[in-house]
Amino acid sequence: MIAALRANVPFEEFDYQVLMNGLADYARPRDRVTRLLRDGAIVRVKKGLYVFGPTYRRGPWSRELIANLISGPSYVSFEYALSFHGLTPEHVETVTSATAGKARTYSTPVGRFLYRPVPARVFWMGVTRTEAAPGRGFLIATREKALADTLMHARRIGTVTHRRIETLLYDDLRCAAEDLASLDTTIIDELARLWPSPRLSALAGVIRGLREARP
Repeated sequence: MIAALRANVPFEEFDYQVLMNGLADYARPRDRVTRLLRDGAIVRVKKGLYVFGPTYRRGPWSRELIANLISGPSYVSFEYALSFHGLTPEHVETVTSATAGKARTYSTPVGRFLYRPVPARVFWMGVTRTEAAPGRGFLIATREKALADTLMHARRIGTVTHRRIETLLYDDLRCAAEDLASLDTTIIDELARLWPSPRLSALAGVIRGLREARP
């Protein structure tokens, strides 16, 4: 049974409808699902979303794609995206995403997934699609959008000054000056216009200053 399912489902992550289609040739497919779950052949991430168990995986799960599927519309962002893009050296275990809905956290057998709200007017700005596997892509913030999302949700910033933003970038996030200088301020300026905040304006100013200081 698992061999037939594996043959019919080419991806590691799949929903309930794909699971049912893969078991269409079997009588009582729901009972088959119960057995597959019990044996660890498949793992339920949340209701209606599954991955193959370790024994039957052909490759690693894409936790970024799973994050998109757990709650949508959403895109991977914040600290996880900064780490993904190499803008911060910190290893981030929890997959952090932006959501058009309410803040939520999901603890699943394949990891912890956290969602923070971002306003609709800027939600899709600076979001790109990255291939997890041929034909399987996930949505993730660009470096600029991930940094903007992170700053807008940062706590205890206090009075916003260039020096305070620099402290957050260098000390808290451990970003490198040369990486920050390579960022595009155009999208950050546009985000600051649509998502008015002295934080984003100061961020754009810090990046421009770094770029001007380069030899």
